[in-house]
Amino acid sequence: MTELDPRDLRRAFGKFMTGVTVVTTRSASGMALGFTANSFTSVSLDPPLLIVCPGKNLSSYGEFSTCTHFTVSVLAEGQEDVSNTFAGFKGDRFAKTDHDLDAREIPLINGAVATFSCRTHQVIEAGDHCVLIGQVEAYSHNDRPALGYANGQYFSLGLERGALEPTGRRTVCGAIIEHEGRVLLEKTDAGFRPPQVTLSDRRQLRDSLRQDLHDRGIDARLGVVYSVYDDATAHHVYILGNAPELPKHGKLEAVAIEDLATLTYSTAPITTMISRFALESRTRDFSLYLGSAQQGDVHSFSERT
Repeated sequence: MTELDPRDLRRAFGKFMTGVTVVTTRSASGMALGFTANSFTSVSLDPPLLIVCPGKNLSSYGEFSTCTHFTVSVLAEGQEDVSNTFAGFKGDRFAKTDHDLDAREIPLINGAVATFSCRTHQVIEAGDHCVLIGQVEAYSHNDRPALGYANGQYFSLGLERGALEPTGRRTVCGAIIEHEGRVLLEKTDAGFRPPQVTLSDRRQLRDSLRQDLHDRGIDARLGVVYSVYDDATAHHVYILGNAPELPKHGKLEAVAIEDLATLTYSTAPITTMISRFALESRTRDFSLYLGSAQQGDVHSFSERT
């Protein structure tokens, strides 16, 4: 079998957009245990089955691979902190998280968009994970939007949909494209700006932007919406992305992230946006800006490693 690059394979798997769940159980001694997982899917309605896939790197792997019952809570938009807590916090995760108990006293995350209480149906060894198949004994759900995850980042479909609703105005759509610690920028008479395209129809916004970038020699992978604002001339949308290689032609310049603050930009909102990007790049804790060219709100989402 051809040897594969595990890090690159992980990035490839990460292209599939998923929800985010917290899986919980109790140890034989009664201790509550939980971890964050996006390896979750429904399997069958008759009988009602679902699967999650605990990794063997989990400190609680032994308990989950042998448990008789467990729960799955599908997280809602705004529950990034819950996901991060169960992904990496070393202390008492349940003390930091609002939760309830099911009929078997296994924790369920409050505010989740759906919860499932399961009896273990089967456990199958699968490489560095196991496939934990649960038979659903009880469940609940509501109409809140779910938290999304793709390309190593959380995303909010609700916020993105709201940001991209038609306004009847022309739209300027651009991309902050990274390549190996550098950002691709184009130089105009007024200063630098991200590559961008003006649209009259936003229904094909991403496709139009992707085609424009391709015409410039950039085969970019577009991620989450990063900044949405209105000014006197247009509705502006900027999306984060990355490129596997630099363009072979065109007038774009690849500027090191640490040098972004030294440049002059074409407009004040772009100056503010690029400054925020340079700052957030240090921790990879990016956020979505929604508002006008002068003021607005920042909605946090995180990029997990």
